[in-house]
Amino acid sequence: MDDDNVLELVNPQTKSLAFKVYTFNDDRHFCILNKYNYFSVILVLAGRGTVLADVSEYNFTENSLICLSLYQPFEIKSKGEFRGVMVNFHPEFFCLHKHRNEVSCNGVLFNNNYESPVTSLGIVETQLLLTTIMQLKTELQQVAVAQLEVLISYLKILLINASRIKMGQRGLAGTSVPKPPVILNDLKDAIEQHFKSLHSAGDYSRLLNISTAALNKISKIHFNKTLSALITDRIIIEAKRQLYLTAKPVKLIAYELGFTDEFYFSRFFKSHVAISPQFFRDTVGFDKANA
Repeated sequence: MDDDNVLELVNPQTKSLAFKVYTFNDDRHFCILNKYNYFSVILVLAGRGTVLADVSEYNFTENSLICLSLYQPFEIKSKGEFRGVMVNFHPEFFCLHKHRNEVSCNGVLFNNNYESPVTSLGIVETQLLLTTIMQLKTELQQVAVAQLEVLISYLKILLINASRIKMGQRGLAGTSVPKPPVILNDLKDAIEQHFKSLHSAGDYSRLLNISTAALNKISKIHFNKTLSALITDRIIIEAKRQLYLTAKPVKLIAYELGFTDEFYFSRFFKSHVAISPQFFRDTVGFDKANA
């Protein structure tokens, strides 16, 4: 990675990355599987290709925003030119949960297993986000009074504007395309209500009185994920939230998520996140005061 294209802030206590802005001109940094212990906001200014996030693949073009969560495995492959800028922030630098009343991006930009991590932008929207990122770069290039406060303020503006864009597109969804089947909302509601106790695809097909094959097909078409992947992702999102926001023992988190065996839960978590629950907690921190 070219150092001239990287501006970063390191936590002086842990010596780990707190905040970074990385300008890229090709996909060499993204064409291998990445798993960051921080949130990523990628603004694609030129190029097109695919992003593999978790187990699903999504297309992107120029003027796109790609948002990825803590330790969410992803890989980007471009078709020719690929240019843009990436912003990374650690939850110790900016905790989405702590600032949820100011920045309602958790569940919109991040930690939403029902929607694509890719948001298509207009030219004006791209310029709006890029302007804020350039302000972040300028602030990182100087040592000044209240630098952290200024960086956090600009980051909030970036996340708020990105969330507004995505939520605005949700509001327009369905105006020119057929509405998705009603069963999708029933499925989302069922998963949100029962994911801690019902872990199999068959559980939800019985609950919704539809065959597993039919429900899985609908899930694959509209969410780009199998039904099992949808359920698993929801469990993992909650496990991550509990691990970095609370001081609960791993055993208790496992129990609350419907696992009677702590070691089985740890294997389940590691198989999908590639690290153990304890290592996840150790590397992203946790906030007892906001549990």
